[in-house]
Amino acid sequence: MALLFGAFYLLSRYATHCTWVTSEAYSSPSIVLAARGAHGNRVIFDDYREAYFWLRQNTPSDAKVMSWWDYGYQITAMGNRTVIVDNNTWNNTHIATVGRAMSSFEDEAYEIIRSLDVDYVLVVFGGVTGYSSDDINKFLWMVRIGGGVFPVIKEPDYLVNGEYRVDKGAAPKMLNCLMYKLSYYRFGEMMTEYGKPPG
Repeated sequence: MALLFGAFYLLSRYATHCTWVTSEAYSSPSIVLAARGAHGNRVIFDDYREAYFWLRQNTPSDAKVMSWWDYGYQITAMGNRTVIVDNNTWNNTHIATVGRAMSSFEDEAYEIIRSLDVDYVLVVFGGVTGYSSDDINKFLWMVRIGGGVFPVIKEPDYLVNGEYRVDKGAAPKMLNCLMYKLSYYRFGEMMTEYGKPPG
């Protein structure tokens, strides 16, 4: 009898575990993020959908948006705006051009953006919340893909002693590229921790 009870207990725990894994890992959409707060409460980050809704409501219907390719389909489907690259872009030169714009100095990036007839640039930055899948963490892929087509982009220019840094010790090319400037614009004025000064 104890063996039967033990087997039933293990099977019920396994079913509970499978249900939890399915709900957390497989059913969780990538555009609605969840985390646990300091007191264990669930915190929902709905920034993606809010951004796409903002694009739909506040930009002309014929506006063109430049972002890294990851967000292209979502911008098109949820924001109803034209994008330069999306998840279905097979032309590596198009993706490399966006990578080149993001990794260039502002004046060079501006010329690239104008040549693409772009109206808006969307950048995902997780510096305030600690979101590690933001564009700063993907940036080296922009450099690598861009440099694969445009040899003027060289990955070592964005590294310091072989390390990828985004703090004050980052490479000058990194500190002055469009991606960094868009991500960290006025970041030093933000309160990121309670009771600590901005920055």
